[in-house]
Amino acid sequence: QVLLVESGGGLVQAGGSLRLSCADSGRTFSAYTMGWFRQAPGKERECVATISRGGRSTYYADSVKGRFTISRDNAENTVYLQMNSLKPEDTAVYYCAATANDYRSRSYDYWGQGTQVTVSS
Repeated sequence: QVLLVESGGGLVQAGGSLRLSCADSGRTFSAYTMGWFRQAPGKERECVATISRGGRSTYYADSVKGRFTISRDNAENTVYLQMNSLKPEDTAVYYCAATANDYRSRSYDYWGQGTQVTVSS
């Protein structure tokens, strides 16, 4: 069983930083590829970043490349999303998700409840 809980969202000014965390209370965290997605009002959900089971392979959407960093700590059952140089267009609800597929997959099986990130101009 995978139960994901995000934290770390909030309100930040443009150019600022936030770090999102996602903790899994299950026992098989290291068996899953992890991803961060976001959805802004009126827009489709977007895959922001993914990370392989061991953390060696990552994917980033072009819109966040060079600004966001995904990482994971399998000993702590946690995946992180460090977000720097935030822009107003990064405003969205951010979700973490887990899949048994590899890091290139966009099909995810388990989802957190989401955390709001708001970037003011």
